[in-house]
Amino acid sequence: MTTQIERDPTDRQVDLAAGTLKLLADRTRLRIIWALLHGEHSVNELAAHLGVKPAGVSQHLAKLRLSRLVTVRREGNRVYYAVESPHVRKLAEEALFHGDHLVGGPLTHGDDIETVADTADGVVRLGEGGRARGR
Repeated sequence: MTTQIERDPTDRQVDLAAGTLKLLADRTRLRIIWALLHGEHSVNELAAHLGVKPAGVSQHLAKLRLSRLVTVRREGNRVYYAVESPHVRKLAEEALFHGDHLVGGPLTHGDDIETVADTADGVVRLGEGGRARGR
Protein backbone atom coordinates (compact mmCIF):
# COMPACT_ATOMS: atom_id res chain seq x y z
CA MET A 1 0.00 0.00 0.00
CA THR A 2 1.34 3.43 -0.93
CA THR A 3 0.61 6.43 1.21
CA GLN A 4 0.74 9.86 -0.29
CA ILE A 5 1.61 12.92 1.74
CA GLU A 6 -0.84 15.61 0.76
CA ARG A 7 1.02 18.55 2.24
CA ASP A 8 4.34 18.94 4.00
CA PRO A 9 4.72 21.43 6.85
CA THR A 10 6.56 24.61 5.97
CA ASP A 11 10.14 25.14 7.14
CA ARG A 12 8.85 27.71 9.64
CA GLN A 13 6.33 25.25 11.06
CA VAL A 14 9.02 22.59 11.44
CA ASP A 15 11.40 25.06 13.09
CA LEU A 16 8.73 26.20 15.56
CA ALA A 17 7.72 22.61 16.35
CA ALA A 18 11.36 21.61 16.91
CA GLY A 19 11.83 24.61 19.21
CA THR A 20 8.77 23.65 21.23
CA LEU A 21 9.97 20.07 21.59
CA LYS A 22 13.42 21.31 22.66
CA LEU A 23 11.82 23.44 25.38
CA LEU A 24 9.76 20.51 26.64
CA ALA A 25 12.80 18.20 26.55
CA ASP A 26 14.08 19.78 29.77
CA ARG A 27 13.02 17.83 32.90
CA THR A 28 12.30 20.90 34.99
CA ARG A 29 10.32 22.64 32.27
CA LEU A 30 8.26 19.51 31.59
CA ARG A 31 7.52 19.19 35.31
CA ILE A 32 6.54 22.88 35.40
CA ILE A 33 4.19 22.36 32.46
CA TRP A 34 2.72 19.28 34.14
CA ALA A 35 2.06 21.21 37.35
CA LEU A 36 0.50 24.08 35.41
CA LEU A 37 -1.85 21.67 33.65
CA HIS A 38 -3.46 21.22 37.07
CA GLY A 39 -4.10 24.96 37.41
CA GLU A 40 -2.31 28.23 37.73
CA HIS A 41 0.58 28.62 40.16
CA SER A 42 3.00 31.28 41.33
CA VAL A 43 6.77 30.91 41.03
CA ASN A 44 7.07 30.12 44.75
CA GLU A 45 4.35 27.47 44.60
CA LEU A 46 6.06 25.80 41.64
CA ALA A 47 9.47 25.99 43.32
CA ALA A 48 8.13 24.37 46.50
CA HIS A 49 6.33 21.67 44.52
CA LEU A 50 9.39 20.85 42.40
CA GLY A 51 11.94 21.25 45.19
CA VAL A 52 14.01 23.80 43.27
CA LYS A 53 14.92 27.44 43.86
CA PRO A 54 12.45 30.12 42.75
CA ALA A 55 15.14 31.84 40.65
CA GLY A 56 15.55 28.69 38.56
CA VAL A 57 11.79 28.33 38.13
CA SER A 58 11.60 31.99 37.04
CA GLN A 59 14.23 31.41 34.36
CA HIS A 60 12.38 28.39 33.00
CA LEU A 61 9.05 30.25 33.07
CA ALA A 62 10.58 33.15 31.15
CA LYS A 63 11.57 30.78 28.34
CA LEU A 64 8.15 29.11 28.37
CA ARG A 65 6.40 32.48 28.38
CA LEU A 66 8.47 33.86 25.48
CA SER A 67 7.61 30.74 23.49
CA ARG A 68 3.93 31.22 24.38
CA LEU A 69 3.68 27.85 26.11
CA VAL A 70 2.47 29.45 29.35
CA THR A 71 0.32 32.48 30.10
CA VAL A 72 0.68 35.05 32.86
CA ARG A 73 -1.99 36.59 35.04
CA ARG A 74 -1.20 39.43 37.42
CA GLU A 75 -3.19 40.01 40.59
CA GLY A 76 -1.81 43.03 42.40
CA ASN A 77 1.86 42.30 42.92
CA ARG A 78 1.39 38.54 42.48
CA VAL A 79 2.01 36.74 39.21
CA TYR A 80 0.37 33.44 38.30
CA TYR A 81 1.27 31.15 35.42
CA ALA A 82 -0.95 28.69 33.56
CA VAL A 83 -1.09 26.50 30.48
CA GLU A 84 -4.15 27.25 28.40
CA SER A 85 -3.25 25.73 25.06
CA PRO A 86 -4.80 22.34 24.38
CA HIS A 87 -1.81 21.67 22.11
CA VAL A 88 0.67 22.08 24.97
CA ARG A 89 -1.53 19.89 27.18
CA LYS A 90 -1.62 17.17 24.54
CA LEU A 91 2.16 17.33 23.93
CA ALA A 92 2.94 16.96 27.63
CA GLU A 93 0.37 14.23 28.20
CA GLU A 94 1.42 12.21 25.16
CA ALA A 95 5.13 12.50 26.00
CA LEU A 96 4.51 11.30 29.54
CA PHE A 97 2.17 8.52 28.43
CA HIS A 98 4.76 7.42 25.88
CA GLY A 99 7.40 7.36 28.63
CA ASP A 100 5.04 5.29 30.73
CA HIS A 101 4.65 2.78 27.89
CA LEU A 102 8.43 2.46 27.69
CA VAL A 103 8.76 1.58 31.37
CA GLY A 104 5.51 -0.42 31.62
CA GLY A 105 4.14 1.82 34.35
CA PRO A 106 0.66 2.06 35.82
CA LEU A 107 -0.80 4.76 33.55
CA THR A 108 -3.39 4.20 30.91
CA HIS A 109 -4.69 6.69 28.41
CA GLY A 110 -7.92 6.85 30.37
CA ASP A 111 -6.16 8.18 33.47
CA ASP A 112 -6.85 11.72 34.53
CA ILE A 113 -4.28 14.49 34.10
CA GLU A 114 -3.36 14.39 37.80
CA THR A 115 -1.32 11.25 37.44
CA VAL A 116 2.46 11.31 37.23
CA ALA A 117 5.56 12.82 38.72
CA ASP A 118 8.93 11.24 38.16
CA THR A 119 11.15 10.90 41.22
CA ALA A 120 14.53 9.34 41.79
CA ASP A 121 12.91 6.05 42.84
CA GLY A 122 10.16 5.81 40.23
CA VAL A 123 6.70 6.96 39.39
CA VAL A 124 4.55 8.53 42.09
CA ARG A 125 0.81 8.92 41.59
CA LEU A 126 -0.44 12.42 42.28
CA GLY A 127 -3.67 13.44 43.90
CA GLU A 128 -5.68 16.59 43.37
CA GLY A 129 -3.53 19.69 43.24
CA GLY A 130 -0.43 17.70 42.28
CA ARG A 131 0.32 16.31 45.75
CA ALA A 132 1.81 12.84 46.08
CA ARG A 133 -0.53 10.07 47.25
CA GLY A 134 2.04 7.30 47.42
CA ARG A 135 3.01 4.50 45.07
